[in-house]
Amino acid sequence: MLITSQNLSVIIVSYKSDHVIHKCINSIDPQIEIVVVENSNNINFKNEIENKYKNTRCVLSNENIGMGAGNNLGIKNIENDFALILNPDVILEKDTIEELINASKKIDSFGIISPISNNLKFPNYKFKQDGHDKFDLINPFKVKSVDGYAMLLNLKELKQIENFNFFDETFFLFLENDDLCQRIQNNKKEIYIIPKAKIDHLGGKAVNPKYEYEVELTRNWHWMWSKFYFNKKHYGYLNATFKILTSLMSAKIKILFYLVTFKKYKRNIYQMRLSGLLYSMLGKKSFYRPKIDS
Repeated sequence: MLITSQNLSVIIVSYKSDHVIHKCINSIDPQIEIVVVENSNNINFKNEIENKYKNTRCVLSNENIGMGAGNNLGIKNIENDFALILNPDVILEKDTIEELINASKKIDSFGIISPISNNLKFPNYKFKQDGHDKFDLINPFKVKSVDGYAMLLNLKELKQIENFNFFDETFFLFLENDDLCQRIQNNKKEIYIIPKAKIDHLGGKAVNPKYEYEVELTRNWHWMWSKFYFNKKHYGYLNATFKILTSLMSAKIKILFYLVTFKKYKRNIYQMRLSGLLYSMLGKKSFYRPKIDS
């Protein structure tokens, strides 16, 4: 089945994102259904979004459930066969969705297709290590994985996989997209980048900058938690431990260094990294949440 504007929905998970989400929504064809999943109980935000955009519904999760769980909630609230997952700090170019639709006509089947970031220094994809995947300026090309801030899921295709779940909700933040891509690859479904479909990702701007410090602490905690959990899930505990040994030692050394040099901000960052890593190694839940007032 080909993608059309009638069988495509856009899902945007937001949290304290009112400063950027309007640019994101305004860059999307107003004929396409948009579902915003707001990771809070902010009824005022919901009313504002739904009153301003006729093609947009806002679903409140009532608490901060994270990116993966938020995306799953969005998927449960649509009936279309395709879902374009976007972060609120992503802006589409004028013809991005049109290029995605056109590319789908040239591909026999896929699990995910993704637009390409216009920042070539930070590509939003990874190649397989076998060297078979090649970059192409014009035609869709296969990749190992794509970043979660812009990915179009073929829901109809993926639902045919036995016992397949979309995003692993054990992840709160980071690597839920890599996990999804790896499971899709394991089930012999292809992932493509569409080089003619371009996006601008502001990068780390999804949450209001006035919460920057707390967000930075949260990111560091969850990066290390998710890194260990991802590797343990796919490669086993011993392999995961081996992969994080350098990070573990680095965090301990830098905590001591920034303690004696009285650099509290840096020390707190590495304390969060160490905490997230240790909790993950102990099999503890990804519990940390940003301490942000409503």
